[in-house]
Amino acid sequence: MAEKIDALITPINDILYYPVLIILLLGIGIYFTLKTGFLQGRLFKESVRVVMEKPEEDDSVSSFQALMVSTASRVGTGNIVGVSSALCLGGYGAVFWMWVVAIIGGASAFVESTLAQIYKRRDEQGNSYGGPSYYIESALKNRALGIIFAISLILTYAIGFNMLAAFNLQTTFQAYSFYNESTTPYIIGGVLALVTLYCILGGGKRIIRFTSMLVPLMGTIYVIVSLIMIVINIGYMPTVFARIFSDAFNFRAIFGGVAGSSMMYGIKRGLYSNEAGIGSAPNAAASAHVSHPVKQGLVQMLSVFIDTVVICSATAFMCLSSGVEPSAELGGAPYVQAALSTFMGSFGNHFITISLILFAFTTLIGNLYYVDNNLAYINGKVPSKTFMTAYRVFAAAVIFLGAAQKQALAWDIADLLMGVMALINLPAILILGNTAIKSLKDYESQRKEGKNPVFRAASIGLDDSKLDYWK
Repeated sequence: MAEKIDALITPINDILYYPVLIILLLGIGIYFTLKTGFLQGRLFKESVRVVMEKPEEDDSVSSFQALMVSTASRVGTGNIVGVSSALCLGGYGAVFWMWVVAIIGGASAFVESTLAQIYKRRDEQGNSYGGPSYYIESALKNRALGIIFAISLILTYAIGFNMLAAFNLQTTFQAYSFYNESTTPYIIGGVLALVTLYCILGGGKRIIRFTSMLVPLMGTIYVIVSLIMIVINIGYMPTVFARIFSDAFNFRAIFGGVAGSSMMYGIKRGLYSNEAGIGSAPNAAASAHVSHPVKQGLVQMLSVFIDTVVICSATAFMCLSSGVEPSAELGGAPYVQAALSTFMGSFGNHFITISLILFAFTTLIGNLYYVDNNLAYINGKVPSKTFMTAYRVFAAAVIFLGAAQKQALAWDIADLLMGVMALINLPAILILGNTAIKSLKDYESQRKEGKNPVFRAASIGLDDSKLDYWK
């Protein structure tokens, strides 16, 4: 059955990503990069400054907390297993194409998150919420499309990405003698599902507090170990860079077999890891209390940089500098474990297992935070407690089942659902992009005057009576 489903999905993904999403992702990303004057580099320092600002209201979600929620979803198993799979199946050049998606995608991430802030709404407690469904409905006047996007996000994160995260976590246990193919995945899936269920039954505030504490620690330790490994093997790094660029620009190989090329794997796994442009991070961005929407746009742009240029690169360099050649047989966690074992011995297996436990868990929590937001959108308000409890039990069951999926099917389902989200969100932000760009000009103008920028809809030609939060 799994083989039949995979055989059906694979050709759809091949067309969806090439040529459709490659053109949309790169084309729209380049367009916004040029329209914003390459803000990824020009305003990088400003994005770091904004992250550290205190929230506008006491007990509200800060820019830093919103960054941690979005990073919790972005920084996950894709940073370890996703990168490893891209290297083993696509080759060295996949790293370069991951960088391209991240750098160009930073502009798209800025636009979608700025739009989410502009069109966000206020609940009865004064908290803000929003996302692509809300700006699609408010600005494009199309609630039906907003609902379709919300459904695609729910399917992507509650099913596709969470099944994949559970699967990726259990693969790291294959290195241990106790691993049994018929029972171990279910045991790991069961434990992960129960722990996740306990957390998500506590609601969104607990999710934000938990990820705010865990994500920085998780990412810092992982990057430090990667840097130590790279320094030890520094003599091999010139060869690594040479092979990355030679493979990335081997267009004869790429266009001879696009679906299995370094470009395709780099783009797919880069997009899976940093999520720039697919419409997920705006759900977290909209929850932050800031004086100007551009602040969250800059914060989410920074999140893409942290995810791919820092953490994904750390994994890639750690693996490639080890001297262990990537191969299809080592795809996933085994390649990272084999590479790290050249430095840490058998403890390398334990370190990757611990890292994946933390990465997978924060991914699951961040993903389900997004789902909650979109269930509320479809229903017009937060669904009943009974419904939310039933949904969360279902979400935990999906995690349990995901741990026992086949590798190809797990990745293909996630790729398909992620692609559908991008197919809706990217054209939407292209149509609405000028609103975000006008907001950026307003922000920069106020900063030049030495002010802490404050958003007023009239400043960018919008009628504030049509905006729920910024009235």
